[in-house]
Amino acid sequence: MAILDSKGRLFGKINLLDLGAALVTLLVIFVVSSSILSSLGVAQVGEKLVPIEVDLVVRGLNVRDPEQLFNNGLKKGGKTNVIIRNQPYGQIEIKSVQQLPRTVNVFQPDGTVKELPDPKTNNFSTDMLLTLEGKAKSTESGLVLGSSKVKIGMPFELEGFNYNFNATVIDIRLKDQ
Repeated sequence: MAILDSKGRLFGKINLLDLGAALVTLLVIFVVSSSILSSLGVAQVGEKLVPIEVDLVVRGLNVRDPEQLFNNGLKKGGKTNVIIRNQPYGQIEIKSVQQLPRTVNVFQPDGTVKELPDPKTNNFSTDMLLTLEGKAKSTESGLVLGSSKVKIGMPFELEGFNYNFNATVIDIRLKDQ
């Protein structure tokens, strides 16, 4: 019995074209499934999550009653939704919220400069310092929240039930474990 007969069948049973098509189909299924699994993070089993703290500054947030915002939305121990570079990260815990005083630089007669409270009557502008804490992937090029690297100067969008505003990262720290 010949390996290949006159009709192109292997051992008289399997057509070579059918065998080639089956192998190509299996290869396509393998490539697609491996790319889906790697995008889901299953292939990244060895990556290490580390606890971090991120300090954010908010300048000139227009809000009628900052105390209501701090009591109902942004409060210590609460959670806020974070969007980094238009990519939703999810919820992250709020470690602290501190309202910063509005000040202005005033030149003195002797040439020095003093920082004094801003005398403006506009009470609707608020500055804040927020500290968020969560877990990030540690890579060679920095810390990664979700799929976005976190660097000083990056904008974060914070969203909750009654607020949506931007803040800027001013510090990133690895939290003591």
